[in-house]
Amino acid sequence: MKELTPQQVEQLLKNGKKIQMIDVRETTEVAVGKIPGADNIPLGLLEFRKQDLDKTVENIMVCRSGGRSARATEYLTSQGYQAVNMIGGMLAWEGNIQIG
Repeated sequence: MKELTPQQVEQLLKNGKKIQMIDVRETTEVAVGKIPGADNIPLGLLEFRKQDLDKTVENIMVCRSGGRSARATEYLTSQGYQAVNMIGGMLAWEGNIQIG
């Protein structure tokens, strides 16, 4: 499974690399704060919303600590998507946060 640190993800965003950030936490968790520009698709709904993802770009999976996003990464990779797990999740994120 491909993984990136939060610092590496932040650098990709600063460099303007075309990526898609998917936050697989529950909506109540995301309401407290998320990475700006990240789309929220709770892990339990990923199977039903995968068609919303772009197979031609890296889909970076984010959760609270890295466990759910690892499961999402494994699932999407098995479905032919370019998926990357952000290790450490939002607990390790030091960049900007969007509230609400």
